Amino acid sequence: MFLKDKQSGVLVEVINLEALFDPNEKAISGRVQAGEEEQEPAPAIKENLIFPSGENLPVCWLDTNYGKN
Repeated sequence: MFLKDKQSGVLVEVINLEALFDPNEKAISGRVQAGEEEQEPAPAIKENLIFPSGENLPVCWLDTNYGKN
């Protein structure tokens, strides 16, 4: 799965989907898609990521209190 960095617009390949879906995890491991060579995995803060279409990530992936009211 690919997401996009809000500020730079660079695509990030998500390596661990479980961390993406887990609201307790604030960052994911991903590979920046830049240049021809595959980049080393690096942490990416989930709040700084959006879908390539420009949509925000679902709140339930980011907020541990979502749906507890």
